[in-house]
Amino acid sequence: MAMQLVKKTPEYSIFKRGDNRYAVTDANKKPVNGDDKVRVLVAQGLIKVSAPAPQEAPAAAETAPEDTAAEPAAEAAAVETPDEDEVQ
Repeated sequence: MAMQLVKKTPEYSIFKRGDNRYAVTDANKKPVNGDDKVRVLVAQGLIKVSAPAPQEAPAAAETAPEDTAAEPAAEAAAVETPDEDEVQ
């Protein structure tokens, strides 16, 4: 299935692909990708972008096990072990 032209501006051509996604090409017929593509599609009102969900909870959960793992290591280091010279 061929791509259908959705909108053409002097700077960009926007096509709808067979899988209902968009392709953007610049005035030189080169593909536009990444943040530039998103910016063009949002400016033309073809897509809406939402902010990513805050990830503070997983970050807090990751730091907690590290802190507890450090405590037994500190206790083990505090225990004195006899030197080899003292054992004989």
